[in-house]
Amino acid sequence: MASVMCARLLQRSARGFNLYTRTTTAFSSPFQCRAHRLGPGDDELYQRTTVSIMQKEPGASIMIHGYSTRGFNIDDNKVYGPCALLPPAILQWNVGGHEDISEESVSLFHLLEPRIEMLILGTGSRTERINPKVLALLKKKGIAVEVQDTANACATFNFMMSEGRLVAAGLIPPSVSKALEVQEE
Repeated sequence: MASVMCARLLQRSARGFNLYTRTTTAFSSPFQCRAHRLGPGDDELYQRTTVSIMQKEPGASIMIHGYSTRGFNIDDNKVYGPCALLPPAILQWNVGGHEDISEESVSLFHLLEPRIEMLILGTGSRTERINPKVLALLKKKGIAVEVQDTANACATFNFMMSEGRLVAAGLIPPSVSKALEVQEE
């Protein structure tokens, strides 16, 4: 059994070399010999190739991996408080709640170039009404707006990003749920 394995290994290692006696060109060049080490005199062959990745590949999208009452987990980045997702950027968004979403606070979304197709607003634990002036401004700028609770807004954002759409999101973390608290009488 061992002799059969040795024979197979020798056959495999000999396949790449020309072992016939009539040709000697296989070992005439030091670059074709496996035992030759490259040195500084070998010019370009001596230099090592290095690659530095400065940025993710083009078209790579950001994904929301989780959320809590404190903030969001976006591509292993912890973001505390409300945030604005403008792929590829993740920014803190200076709003306290859905009532603070104003024409000024959404101005960063319509100043983007290239223009986004849709803005997804996550308003916390529940879907809340947004000021009609804000919606009218975004409609005038040609941006569709989707207002949802934060859980559904995160899912919608991930879905739209996976499709390669030009989408942005303004997300407010959900508030602490009081549904399971025991009320004392």
